[in-house]
Amino acid sequence: MILAESPRRQRVTKLVNWGHWFALANIIIAIVIASIFVFSSPMPGTGVGTLYLLANWFGHIGFMTFFGFVIFILPLCYLVNNPRVIKVSASIIAAVGLALLAFDALLFNRTGFHISFHAADLLRSEAQSTMAIESWQQWAFLFLLFIVWLGFQLVLANAIWKRVERFTRHKVGIPVTTFFVSCFVTSHAIHVWADAKLYQPIIKQDNMFPLSYPATAKTTMSRYGLLDLAAYEERKQLQFNTDIHNITYPAEPVYCSIETDKNLTVIVQVDGDSATDLSNVKGKALIQIPNYYSTASSTEGLMISTLFGVPEIYQDALSKKRPVLLALPLGSGMPVSIHSDVALPLPQLSGYLQPLSNNHEGLHIAFMKGADIKSYVENTLDRKHDVIIATGFGSEDGKGMLYSTLNIKAKLASTEDLAPTILNALGCNAPSTFYSTGQNLLAPARPWLVSTSGERIVVFHENKRTDVLSNGSYEISDLATGKRSKESLNIDLLSQAIKHLSRFSTQN
Repeated sequence: MILAESPRRQRVTKLVNWGHWFALANIIIAIVIASIFVFSSPMPGTGVGTLYLLANWFGHIGFMTFFGFVIFILPLCYLVNNPRVIKVSASIIAAVGLALLAFDALLFNRTGFHISFHAADLLRSEAQSTMAIESWQQWAFLFLLFIVWLGFQLVLANAIWKRVERFTRHKVGIPVTTFFVSCFVTSHAIHVWADAKLYQPIIKQDNMFPLSYPATAKTTMSRYGLLDLAAYEERKQLQFNTDIHNITYPAEPVYCSIETDKNLTVIVQVDGDSATDLSNVKGKALIQIPNYYSTASSTEGLMISTLFGVPEIYQDALSKKRPVLLALPLGSGMPVSIHSDVALPLPQLSGYLQPLSNNHEGLHIAFMKGADIKSYVENTLDRKHDVIIATGFGSEDGKGMLYSTLNIKAKLASTEDLAPTILNALGCNAPSTFYSTGQNLLAPARPWLVSTSGERIVVFHENKRTDVLSNGSYEISDLATGKRSKESLNIDLLSQAIKHLSRFSTQN
């Protein structure tokens, strides 16, 4: 005797089958939308990092979309008798969910943040600024766009419903499920290893996708002797992100008076000519600071560090900012000019550019080759101008000399110290921490300095140089001999230095 299924059971079976195909279609759409996250972020650069990226992309987005189907749509298939109501409800849920994903992707592309309670203040400010800019016609267009998108979901739902019996004949459930589960499990397994090793090409992807919480197994691995938890915590404490895209510069509004009758010329050497010697400049003896370091890895980074007072790690994030060093004196009525033997790193600096001459008044900053510096300095001194000359860029260890007519009291200096020193020499007493990671060399407040060179953080302290890579590994060397030192790592100092260095970054 053959028992036929009841009409309700047949309807539920068809609805569940339809729901799975509808979910698969939206998983594919969600993966396409999520490509915005992928292409908005730097590529990993390694094979393992790329494998993790692909596995996490398909696995996480597929899981997140299917989880939404299980929570919001699948129960309707069992509880609601009317298929039309289920299709309309599912279409609305899918349209809203994917619209939120698209909005989150655009927000991430613009700010580096996802929709969350932690980013509530940012979202509020973005919404206020957007509402102030957008007209009602544009809001109407966005609403119309959502209606079109909802219409597409309704068409998709009906098209699948009409063809669900045909689709069911294709046994793709197991292969598709195996693929997405494999991606999901593989991505989490790779992340467990990467988190234990602090493997940066993978760790830096942790915030790429929304609602992503990659697996870790530090406690279990430590229990079985597979991970030194103390060493792990030490290295993790030294982790930092080299891809800074969102900053607040200056950190606080800078208000101070400028003595507009002063004249100060700043000269920064932009080549590796080690023969530059200004110890016997005609006209006036210069104060010499032998422990001056220029750690920038490019001339663009050197110029950014000089003008903004921050390391080259901020270079990309400063692409649309104006240096406080230039804007503040200019706003007070002081003449401000730049000469450069090489191309300027930012287009907004071109308005300050002037040809080299001996007639500059106010604040003049010259980026010059070493062979031309001495004669230019002598002519400048003849005109009773104060000068600061920074050399050493391009040397193997970044060490150069700092010369000045100013009463510099620091024993240790870097390129980032130039901006706060210049502004203080011009009479500005605003806290240098508002606009620089350097310090005023006329009244130094700390015995250490921190900078970056490429993707390394460099800390100088007590005749030692500590280079920290972005994955937390480090090397300590003696400044006098250049040889590796066996001294233990000063975790407290490095943590303080890294926190100080990342003060302008708004990425968490």
